[in-house]
Amino acid sequence: MLSLRLFLLLLAFFLVLRPSFSRGPYALRISCGARSDVHSPPSNTRWHKDFAYTGGIPGNATRPSFISPRLETLRYFPLSEGPENCYNINRVPHGHYSVRIFFGLVAEPSFDNEPLFDVSVEGALIYSMPPGWSTHDDERAFVEAFIFLKDGTASLCFHSTGHGDPAILAIEILQVDNKAYYFGPGYGEGVILRTDRRVSCGSRGPKFGVDYSADRWGGDRFWNSIQTFEESSDRAISTTNSIKQASKSPNFYPEALYETALVSSDSQPDLIYTAEVEPNRNYSIWLHYAEIDPSVTAAGQRIFDILINGDVAFRDVDIVDMAGGINSALVLNTTVALSGRTLTITMHPTKGTHAIINAIEIFELVMAASKTLQDEVRALQKLKSALGLPLRFGWNGDPCVPQQHPWSGVDCQYDSTISKYVIDGLGLDNQGLRGSLPEDISMLHHLQNINLSGNSLHGFIPSSLGTITSLEILDLSYNFFNGSIPESIGRLTSLKRLYLNSNSLSGKVPAALGGRLLHGASFNFTDNKGLCGIPGLPTCGPHLSAGVKIGIGLGGCVAFLLLVTCLMCWWKRRQNILRAQRIAARDAPYAKARTHFSRDVQMARHHSHEHARTADENGPSLLS
Repeated sequence: MLSLRLFLLLLAFFLVLRPSFSRGPYALRISCGARSDVHSPPSNTRWHKDFAYTGGIPGNATRPSFISPRLETLRYFPLSEGPENCYNINRVPHGHYSVRIFFGLVAEPSFDNEPLFDVSVEGALIYSMPPGWSTHDDERAFVEAFIFLKDGTASLCFHSTGHGDPAILAIEILQVDNKAYYFGPGYGEGVILRTDRRVSCGSRGPKFGVDYSADRWGGDRFWNSIQTFEESSDRAISTTNSIKQASKSPNFYPEALYETALVSSDSQPDLIYTAEVEPNRNYSIWLHYAEIDPSVTAAGQRIFDILINGDVAFRDVDIVDMAGGINSALVLNTTVALSGRTLTITMHPTKGTHAIINAIEIFELVMAASKTLQDEVRALQKLKSALGLPLRFGWNGDPCVPQQHPWSGVDCQYDSTISKYVIDGLGLDNQGLRGSLPEDISMLHHLQNINLSGNSLHGFIPSSLGTITSLEILDLSYNFFNGSIPESIGRLTSLKRLYLNSNSLSGKVPAALGGRLLHGASFNFTDNKGLCGIPGLPTCGPHLSAGVKIGIGLGGCVAFLLLVTCLMCWWKRRQNILRAQRIAARDAPYAKARTHFSRDVQMARHHSHEHARTADENGPSLLS
């Protein structure tokens, strides 16, 4: 009986945990601009609808390349909505991800058919679209990067460069192994791997991982095909034999990747691959080998050196020996710094007459961005709303990164003590702002300069400004601010310039500001409604605090209400008296007649009574 209970308990425990054991990698695919979920052929891949991730405008799409997913919609971002626009995707589990963004073309004649813009992921600029990208059926139809996401969100931003409106066809966020593409020292959350290219040598057509039936932990990688490096310099070979050691952790390469290869020729023993790259960058190079040539059956029969731009990266490579036999996968990786625009990979035979290669991957190493302090980002978003910032400003993504695309009107400074960017300046003068200045501006603790002059801002100057101790310049001139200058402003010991002229301010200027004038500070309070109290301004009369003014105002209101109430009561009483007098005047004749009749009756009765009493007194009548 005890054994049965234990068995049932273990069975229940297994059933509860089973979903976690069988759960695959996280995957999110978004069909940009789609109003409902869609499925794309030929693999019937599901794409989620595009809802509440970003702004922009949905539209009909033209696929720029046959490798782009077969989707009918996209989302584009007009410059009128700002130069920076972002997809902000929440609830992404902590982990390592392949992030892939497919570009699209708006299917309308009036649009520029090839927009050029920059792409950033988590604040790091990873790609600048090259001219002519839409005319090539290759990796230029998308950008892919491997990145660690650790705060539950993914921020993918598109930065306009003035050449058309950014247009996005689809987005994929696919989880991969935490050690995928481990390249040695420097690997981790501080580095992003941007895919430059990925080629399958000797294969007959480009394929995605799903076409290879690859493991989902591989991230559904795209492999372009290449039949030859150079005409008559090599030949393609293939095998139907099973490949060992291929689809294993952490990279999970598809086995079919190693079933084709390129082999050098007798006329050209060296196997040479050349690629154009961006200069002055670091690249991680991954070379894939499997000895599938039937002419090689044992170790020592084919040995070659691998050179990168003429420098030996790997010496005496023997695939059979290093992989543990024929038809076994071998992956070699190296990282190189390139100063020029050309990357040349050479396989030079040292034993045997031919070299071989199955596939090549090239990644650019991009340093992850140090983002802006999150409290200050939230403060700027609240400021954006309160000031009524025009759409053309954008203010999406991170204010300070990428450094090539900071927010307009925002100055940033890197704080090495916290490894974050902070906001040290706001320059939004003469921008047609019509809102008010919120108290939340005090959350920008590192501000040194605020210039909001020449707008139509109204309301009170927030007293919280006095808590920004680093503030040196405050210019709120030529607005419609009212009320008094907060006393807290006088406690800003670093303040050197204060311009509040041409507003509707009144009341006493904090005395501490007057003393600051003696130390070279520059203040301007002219053209206000009634400021007083420091040299250059009128002398203040009896000065009442704001609380007293409010109390007096409330007391006056109460007294006025009491006076109105008394007047109403008196008027109603007066009306009642007048109404009673009118009724009395109308009924007077009838009242007088009734009075005379009553009097006559009473007199008759009185006379009869008197006559009877006299008879009694005088005795019987003589006549009787």
